[in-house]
Amino acid sequence: MNEKIITFLNSGLLDKYLMGTTTVAETEEVETYIAKYPEVQNAYNTLQHNLEIVAKSNAVEAPKAILNNVLEELDDAPVVTLQKRRYKKWYKLSIAASIAAIAFAATSYLFYNQNQKLTEENQVVVDEIFDLRSDIEMNNKKLDAIMEQFKRLNDPGTYKYIIKGNERAKDLKTVAYINPKEKTSMIDVVSLPQLPEEQCYQIWADLQGKMVSLGILSETDRQLKRIPFTENATGLNITIEPKGGNAVASLENTVAEISLQ
Repeated sequence: MNEKIITFLNSGLLDKYLMGTTTVAETEEVETYIAKYPEVQNAYNTLQHNLEIVAKSNAVEAPKAILNNVLEELDDAPVVTLQKRRYKKWYKLSIAASIAAIAFAATSYLFYNQNQKLTEENQVVVDEIFDLRSDIEMNNKKLDAIMEQFKRLNDPGTYKYIIKGNERAKDLKTVAYINPKEKTSMIDVVSLPQLPEEQCYQIWADLQGKMVSLGILSETDRQLKRIPFTENATGLNITIEPKGGNAVASLENTVAEISLQ
């Protein structure tokens, strides 16, 4: 059964057609599907059969004694009998049709609610799968980054430099990892003494006497992170600068330095 037929059967137009509540356009559409697709024809026949069963099972016949009593009171029995039978038949069919309509509407409403509930549950499952895939993808990216850092740290061409603070910052300790061949630099902030809010630590590369900023160091950055690689740098300096960093190194505020030669 193709998706087009499934969509049509789930639209509820067959139910409306049986109940006589379809518009002219909807009626034409239903009759076209019934004539064109055997699956729709079978579904229509099944619904029609079920409706007849419901109508018959809920039909209520009037007691025969009532009819006999009425006939005894009338003179023109043949005429009255014919009219009564026709009226009685029409009345019974009306009641049966009403009961069938109510039963059919209740059943349709129940199926609709169940379908809505299943749709909502399916959407929840889809959302959970999507979130799980996103988490897996994010974790894989983090794992790849960690493996890349591990690979660089264990590269024979990577040099490790331990930078300790001077008298102005005795508890300062950072570790720099530099690979001249791969042209990569990383730094691990081990500990940084606390500074006033208006100050910060800034790391510099000494390039033939010229200080080139490599960024600001923060206590919150206590993890391995990349810093710009500076070709032919002869040393690294850490200074105390105004909050936000400085364009020119305040060498008088140097708290740590190391030679890369």
